[in-house]
Amino acid sequence: MCGRFELKTKFEKLPKVLKQDYPIGLDSKYDTQSLIRPNDPVLVIKNEGRIKTTFMTWGFISPWARDPFDKGKPRPFNARSETVEEKKLFSGSWKHKRCLIPASGFFEKKYRVRKSNYETFWLGGIWSKWTSPDGAELESCCVLTTEPNDLIKPLHHRMPVIIPNGYEEQWTEQVKDADELKGLFAIMMSWSPDGWLVEDVKKKETGQMSLF
Repeated sequence: MCGRFELKTKFEKLPKVLKQDYPIGLDSKYDTQSLIRPNDPVLVIKNEGRIKTTFMTWGFISPWARDPFDKGKPRPFNARSETVEEKKLFSGSWKHKRCLIPASGFFEKKYRVRKSNYETFWLGGIWSKWTSPDGAELESCCVLTTEPNDLIKPLHHRMPVIIPNGYEEQWTEQVKDADELKGLFAIMMSWSPDGWLVEDVKKKETGQMSLF
């Protein structure tokens, strides 16, 4: 499960791939975010012939939705990696629209999970493009989840998919056949807890930090 995360990395420290092709003015207007929630705009890299940085709404909007702003229809902010290719809502995006979302930590209850060296990491996701009758476009995304590793098990029965550095091109590019797509499942398997830690956020704020 991933319902809150943060991006507290300064612009100059963001992954280089994220700064190859980004929106005009992002370098001057960029600001760190201590708490990112569903329905917030999130920084994303996608690949449509080349890797490009953009903003999307965190909360998956179906391409065939009549009204993307209908509050009676919740927007999924997570999708199970084990069934993503089977679900009608997600299967098209899994095949053709995978994305990566930069984060410096994610939250489970009162705990923050991050790399011990504070390095930015990638949340694996899928995205969608909704087009209105008059041609207006709205892009949205959700974070894929998987079985928890030993670090996350005490906190939750699910955890976000973390894509290792160096797999940005492979993860986001258009695959040529089903075998290539299946190869991505290996990347989504539980990541090693080595080099990661869990912090009790409230205790850290009062000067007493608890680590698993």
